[in-house]
Amino acid sequence: MGSMPNSSVAIILVNWNGIVFTRTCLQSLQSLDYADFSVLVVDNGSTNPEGAQLKNEFPWIHLIETGKNLGFAGGNNVGIRKALEMGFNYILLLNNDTEVEADFLGKMMFHFSENPKLAVLQPLICFLHEKDKIWSAGGKWQKLLGRAVTLGDRQYLRNFNPKREQLDWATGCAILLKREAIEEAGLMNEQYFVYFEDVEWSLRIRKKGFEIGLVPEAKIYHEAGASSKKKQDEGILSPQVFYYHVRNQIFLLRSTSSNPLQALIRYAYHLSRFAIWMVYFLMRGRFKKLKAVLKGIIDGIGIKLKVDSQWL
Repeated sequence: MGSMPNSSVAIILVNWNGIVFTRTCLQSLQSLDYADFSVLVVDNGSTNPEGAQLKNEFPWIHLIETGKNLGFAGGNNVGIRKALEMGFNYILLLNNDTEVEADFLGKMMFHFSENPKLAVLQPLICFLHEKDKIWSAGGKWQKLLGRAVTLGDRQYLRNFNPKREQLDWATGCAILLKREAIEEAGLMNEQYFVYFEDVEWSLRIRKKGFEIGLVPEAKIYHEAGASSKKKQDEGILSPQVFYYHVRNQIFLLRSTSSNPLQALIRYAYHLSRFAIWMVYFLMRGRFKKLKAVLKGIIDGIGIKLKVDSQWL
């Protein structure tokens, strides 16, 4: 994993109580056919000393320990800052609950060399346990409703023909960025903590004139929601998941709505969605989730938004 020429890639994995996933991900990265990369593992305040354990098992990784859970955005930002400091020209954020095809990084880097206008790329992401089913083929932003849509969502590969099209946003699950895009647009917004920070970041990067693309022939596999799915007394997803989803969706509307009419249409759409959720939770007796959605709405509207430059 040699020297530091222009095409060196820093791969950033954030680990939070997920050593089983991170270990498998690191094992799959060892078989990459693109040699010029280094892996930075950010241990985001795991309860057990998982970072030290991983460093012991994989001595070739760079370990960074944050000491507390900074969320998806904060943990990745720590890794990005370090990678920029180390002089990397390309940075790949990769969820720790993924496994990769040996040629995926090489194919993405080749795509960059063919298209100098592109500054951000996403591979085709399929489900780990259903490898012929798509988890994400990138994202579109529906301007009218202020809605982030995942392309190819749950479609079978044989029915889906992913085009090498431009994307509006790339998922933080696997996003490869040129250094310039980050220097120009800033880091992820840590106020989001988790969920929608990748959408906000992508839209901000595009605002600076950079393009985002999908590389359908580069494939990885995703466990999907490993850190947010744990058996709860109110179903599989925790109330916190709903809180951040609702709050951050509203943050996103506030930072992207350009006029009162647009804002009105968007709020009407999303608040009616959240109202349906609340009615459903009420009927099912899931009061923690009902309260989480309500708190998400209140905080989403009431909390002061921090500006992008704070994340530079």
